[in-house]
Amino acid sequence: MPSADERRQSEAGEASADAAHTMLLETAGPQEEFADGETVPPDLTAAAFFDVDNTMVQGASIVHFARGLAARKYFSYSDIAGAMWMQAKFRLTGKENSDDVSAGRDKALSFIAGRSTEELRLLGEEIYDEVIADKIWPGTRALAQMHLDAGQQVWLVTATPVELAQTIATRLGLTGALGTVAESEDGIFTGKLVGDILHGLGKAHAVRSLAIREGLNLKRCTAYSDSHNDVPMLSLVGTAVAINPDSDLRDVARVRGWEIRDYRTGRKAARIGVPTALGVGVAAGGTAAAIKYLRK
Repeated sequence: MPSADERRQSEAGEASADAAHTMLLETAGPQEEFADGETVPPDLTAAAFFDVDNTMVQGASIVHFARGLAARKYFSYSDIAGAMWMQAKFRLTGKENSDDVSAGRDKALSFIAGRSTEELRLLGEEIYDEVIADKIWPGTRALAQMHLDAGQQVWLVTATPVELAQTIATRLGLTGALGTVAESEDGIFTGKLVGDILHGLGKAHAVRSLAIREGLNLKRCTAYSDSHNDVPMLSLVGTAVAINPDSDLRDVARVRGWEIRDYRTGRKAARIGVPTALGVGVAAGGTAAAIKYLRK
């Protein structure tokens, strides 16, 4: 029988998948076109899933967001000192503490309670453009584009609030985002979460639930992360890639033959195991992608 924590993670995953699927239906646009007007043929059963913090974005997106809010006098810089310390501790140890995660959750919920979902979305757009845009890892962004060029969906999967996560996905031209869902009524946050923060097992639940809604074959999907906490998500797909990995994830990747890419030092990718993400993760859409790059 699942524990209370496992039930909350499952609920968080379901809520995140529901929100992501709804946003996709609302924002669906035309397919990407090549220069001569040809459309990219969609690869309907494959997708890529990217963690955000330290994988797509340098540092923690929620800390960048908090700094932007502090600059707007929503609260003082001293109020976010704890969050910055927790992030620094994570960068040093490579491990997230459950008490730190809980404290961060409570602080975030106390801030958004009573505020409108639209306000958070608009703030997210402003702060992304001012702060986060310059902190995108170019190497990871290129990997995401590779999947897009192959006609595949590309999703962010993060503990960050889904409104901010969706903004990052939109600005990067990605399909959408799976993020933490905060409860709201008539467009106003209640100060409660649906389930829990999307973290660990919750991310795996969200990816699996979205795959069912979108008709994805997880064995043809690829996942990218920097954290050992995301091993459940990485283990769910056919191709797993460790990006800027913490020490525990690096060890797991070596044992399981997962590809490792580290953009923090400028080192070239350490390709461990066959097949690699570049070789198989985009195989079905590879022809279209190759044509596009040749034309460039």
